[in-house]
Amino acid sequence: QVNLAESGGDSVQAGGSLRLSCTASGIGTRRLYMAWFRRAPGKEREAVAGIDLGGRTSYAGSVKGRVTCSKDNAENTLYLQMNTLQTEDSAIYYCAATTKTWVPGWTDVNEYIYWGQGTQVIVSA
Repeated sequence: QVNLAESGGDSVQAGGSLRLSCTASGIGTRRLYMAWFRRAPGKEREAVAGIDLGGRTSYAGSVKGRVTCSKDNAENTLYLQMNTLQTEDSAIYYCAATTKTWVPGWTDVNEYIYWGQGTQVIVSA
């Protein structure tokens, strides 16, 4: 059974930083295309960042330059380093994964078969 467990969510002031983690169990992250999504209150779930099996990353335009997605296969953990946080970044952040080796539509929630329960990020002005 594959499980994804996020952690690291917190309440911070605008301009601050957070690092989110997502630890996988039941499968090695080296076999996974992984991504971060988020859902703000009243909004649809949206893609934040994705990382393929080779470590190549993709970012949503709204976060590009402020976040870094990385994966430590030895620790079986996905990370999202977020800097210069803005109030608009407040959301529940979800980790997602798939065993597909090619994910052309990385922003599409339907590409992923494994999801974590989410971790909440609150950014105050």
